[in-house]
Amino acid sequence: MPSADHSPDHSPDLVLCVDFGSTFTKAALVDVAAGRLVATAQHPTTLPGPDGVGDVLDGYDACRAALDAAHPEVAEAEVLACSSAGGGLRIGVVGNEELITAEAGRRVALSSGGKVVAVLAGGLDEGKLAELRAAEPDVLLLVGGTDGGNAEQLLADAGYLARQRWPGPVVVAGDVEAQPAVAALLASAGTPCVLAANVVPRIGVLAPESARQAIREVFLAHVIGGKDLSRRPASPSRPAFVEMVRGATPDIVLAGVELLAAELGDTVVVDVGGATTDVHSVLTLDPETGDLGEEGLARDVVAPTAVTRTVEGDLGMRWSAATTVAAARAAGVPAGELEDAAGRRTADPGFLPDTDAERDADNAIAAAAVLLALRRHAGRWQGRSGEQTGRDLREVAVLVGSGGVLRTSPPAVADRILRTGTGIDPHGWQLPEHPHVVVDVDYVLAAIGLLALARPEAAGRLVASLSGWRGNR
Repeated sequence: MPSADHSPDHSPDLVLCVDFGSTFTKAALVDVAAGRLVATAQHPTTLPGPDGVGDVLDGYDACRAALDAAHPEVAEAEVLACSSAGGGLRIGVVGNEELITAEAGRRVALSSGGKVVAVLAGGLDEGKLAELRAAEPDVLLLVGGTDGGNAEQLLADAGYLARQRWPGPVVVAGDVEAQPAVAALLASAGTPCVLAANVVPRIGVLAPESARQAIREVFLAHVIGGKDLSRRPASPSRPAFVEMVRGATPDIVLAGVELLAAELGDTVVVDVGGATTDVHSVLTLDPETGDLGEEGLARDVVAPTAVTRTVEGDLGMRWSAATTVAAARAAGVPAGELEDAAGRRTADPGFLPDTDAERDADNAIAAAAVLLALRRHAGRWQGRSGEQTGRDLREVAVLVGSGGVLRTSPPAVADRILRTGTGIDPHGWQLPEHPHVVVDVDYVLAAIGLLALARPEAAGRLVASLSGWRGNR
């Protein structure tokens, strides 16, 4: 990892990169001219209580105070932030049918940093509308039809939403020829709407980038302020919360992983949280492997993409501890006698281990979450047929661990937890076989992703400085 250097031989150009997480707010002070991490700080994320008292910026101020004690120049730093506080970004997907457009929309929503709370297909009706409302999405992704194809269902769904006065916002990423009519229908109901390029312009092609950008714009314009996490106005010493935030944390982290993979080779990040375990992967798609067929089109109905994220809502260290242990048992993964320990953590998400036995339990739950999440992301070869599911991670160059349980564990323990999900698997799971394993102790992935959006050259310098993340495969 980059080390702090308190005596730079140049006038530093500083950026403070902040991640307002669901549990902790993390801050990383970066000298962008040198591509150097200067210092980091963290504080439990502070959210407004039921009585309205409290502000997400209370935790930010605590981080600033900790940094200012050793680095008073932080007061002059530009501030860039991402956020998953207050539930993060919740996305609902509505598509023509389940196998193509709805599945494509789900994948795009995940790669945009959202928690997918509903995926509906086959036409909206009263029952599906009730399901959608119960899911409470922050953003609705409306997809359907290839470009110039059958737009009937896309228009019908837009009309239904308009008649029901869906409060929005909606990102429309279906048949581009039908989009003006779709936008007119939603506008007639006062529903905020952003148009993006079709995520499935033709069968066998998945084009997520335009929709990802549109979702990011909607997140900033409608979601961050709408969650009412902060009521503080800007001051001479600090921007307002809505002015700091550049995107949802998983979206920003994935942008950082993309840059890291460009420098270091195919990369996987596994982030073990209290409620979910996320896996981000950036892989080089090789036509020789069969990912692509004639004329460069994917053999799969929904094409694979170089950048993928999965979220496992039943795998986690606190809220999902009990379901992690249950999933491990169901999958035949050794999990010891962890039911009681998992129950304590699920009942008390603020639980902190204070004995060796409780720390061992935390490590065992984390190892199960890592292995299961990587298995689900990677998929496997199915028997003699050679049928492949998921992502082939076997040749991944770098495996990065993230999350509090890994950051706070001794390096040897964190390494052992992560290596639970590596090696040649006798059952066909396509897990990383010989990756270089590291832990993102200093939240550098979020910093890289934030800089990638605002200061691309600085992001490149920070990535290039991560010599400790290289290794022989």
